[in-house]
Amino acid sequence: MYAIYEEGGRFFAGRVLAQSDASLQVELESGKRVKVKAAAVMLRFEQPQPAELMTAGQSLAAEVDLDIAWEFAPDGDFGFAELARDYFSQGATTEQQAAMLFALFGAPHYFRRLGRGNFRKAPAETVKAALLGIERKKQQAAQVDAWAAELVGGVCPAPVREQLYKILFKPDKTAPETKAVVEAARRAQRAPLELLTAAGAIDSPYQFHWRRFLFENFPAGTAFPPVQAPAIADELALGPVAAFSIDDSATTEIDDALSVQGLGSGTVTLGIHIAAPGLAFGPESALDKMARERLSTVYMPGWKLTMLPDEVVARYTLAAGQACPAVSLYTEFDEETLDIKSHRTALERVMIADNLRHDRLDDVITEASLTGAAPTDYPHGAELAFAFRLARHLKAQREAVRGKPEVFTRPDYSFSLVRDDDEQPPRGDEQVRIATRKRGAPLDLIVSEAMILANSHWGGWLAEHGVPAIYRSQASMLPGVKVRMGTKPAPHAGLGVAQYTWATSPLRRYVDLVNQWQIIACARHGRTAALAAPFKPRDAQLFSIVSGFDAAYAAYNGFQSAIERYWTLRSLAQDGVRELEAGVMHDGLVRAATLPLVFRAAGAEGLPRGARVRVRLGEANLLTLDLHASVIARLGTEGAAAAMPVDEPGADDADESEGAGPLTLAIDLEDNPDAAPEAAA
Repeated sequence: MYAIYEEGGRFFAGRVLAQSDASLQVELESGKRVKVKAAAVMLRFEQPQPAELMTAGQSLAAEVDLDIAWEFAPDGDFGFAELARDYFSQGATTEQQAAMLFALFGAPHYFRRLGRGNFRKAPAETVKAALLGIERKKQQAAQVDAWAAELVGGVCPAPVREQLYKILFKPDKTAPETKAVVEAARRAQRAPLELLTAAGAIDSPYQFHWRRFLFENFPAGTAFPPVQAPAIADELALGPVAAFSIDDSATTEIDDALSVQGLGSGTVTLGIHIAAPGLAFGPESALDKMARERLSTVYMPGWKLTMLPDEVVARYTLAAGQACPAVSLYTEFDEETLDIKSHRTALERVMIADNLRHDRLDDVITEASLTGAAPTDYPHGAELAFAFRLARHLKAQREAVRGKPEVFTRPDYSFSLVRDDDEQPPRGDEQVRIATRKRGAPLDLIVSEAMILANSHWGGWLAEHGVPAIYRSQASMLPGVKVRMGTKPAPHAGLGVAQYTWATSPLRRYVDLVNQWQIIACARHGRTAALAAPFKPRDAQLFSIVSGFDAAYAAYNGFQSAIERYWTLRSLAQDGVRELEAGVMHDGLVRAATLPLVFRAAGAEGLPRGARVRVRLGEANLLTLDLHASVIARLGTEGAAAAMPVDEPGADDADESEGAGPLTLAIDLEDNPDAAPEAAA
């Protein structure tokens, strides 16, 4: 005797060796012996052989007209053998019974399984809906096949082009557009990005990167709704200073300025003046909602997406020749020892005398001129000289706390594009110029130490008043310990300060704007500020802001790094660079000596960190941002003298490593949402 049984949605047939009321022992054609529950046995038979029956039954099942079978089926429960007799003939053969079993089992939209070979026909409405679904699926499959054929043939169908970024970076595996790309890539044996490029889906590498960023971060577009910059209602006194800012020429969001008073008196007051949009609008206002949606200005060569509308920025920026609203920190220093005597925060208007620009003055305002070793021929010479002396003092104090000097020997890089229309986003084919500025240059040092002073002091001041704020902290400088954001003050080991906020860039970072509102509350209300501050202790909104800001800031910085990498790779071709010097980082990564570029170079594996090498450059792919290169020579001799300058190891290395490889896509050629479980006979 033979039997057909079901297990896990599959049918098996074999010889019955032994049986009881509860189970059977069955030998399969392979010789394997299995124990089968009696309830799983669908059909017992004497002839034909199991393999023959399975083959014949499956073939005949494909010919069963399910519509007719459904019409013949009784309204109540029934067995497959019963329906076989109604459908085929009263004397339905074993093959016909097996065929009906397979047909019913494979048509759940027509017949519901009840177990033990019993079924019940589905309601007519269910069948109709299922058939419509099957027909739609067939049509979709045909559409997928047609689109895939077009892609393989080098033509991109319009629906695929329209869904390009969704397909590649946020794919819906069930969407026909995604299925078409996956199917075409399999047929052509090409990577999806390569396939789509060949099919003309991508206008240019630059536009690809730009539109991908907009798709992921600005799906509703980059335009602001109409808005007016509100006036500041407070009657603000005019501060007794003439301040100056220090920024690049392209900077329009001038957040900070400095002033120096009392030179030669024994007590010198450093004023740190921060633009005050927080005096004009508060939380839940229209402008707040705009700023909170973006959370930060997005920077890239030749363009930026501001956190606030241009007209709002223009209203509150610290522009020269104007008395601008500001949140000011005045710190008194002993002119000889540079010991701090006092701090005072003021809400006021500050006259901005000058907007100094790095790119015009870095070669003029030098360490020699600031220390008296060279002539001083620029505005605010005495004030800048004191600020430079103070900055070096403050830096030395921080380094004593952090336990070692800050080492920044790598330069900063600035990008400029040669183009006719600065009012439109770059096309991507412009000539690019990359300039360098050594980190820690005098003007940089003056500004950075002043901002660290303000952010550290205000962080402590807020805590003293019991007013919550958003802080940045770092538990230690051990490798892998990163800077974190939170709502409680904590030491920042990397900076060497007891606490640290971001409060000095409220025009371009939302965290700074939030902290400015809290600082304004302290300045207005003193010890009762906690009652009046917009954000209260343990305010859930602060945690939400931290989470949202972290994600957005990481995404924006990632895009900035990627697009700067694009322009750097483009500059190599533009300037005909075939070889360059580099310093070894780790795991085969090297950093170019004169360009902001980290990449893998064959032959760098195993070389010590900081080793100098000459690298031959191969092909650069502006779409994937990948660069092929190989080490052709080790430069110098063993030892420190041969090493490239590198900053102290830390999080930067990991971040740069992430951006050193090719573009990562979300589409997966291994995924097949339509794949059915494997059937067996």
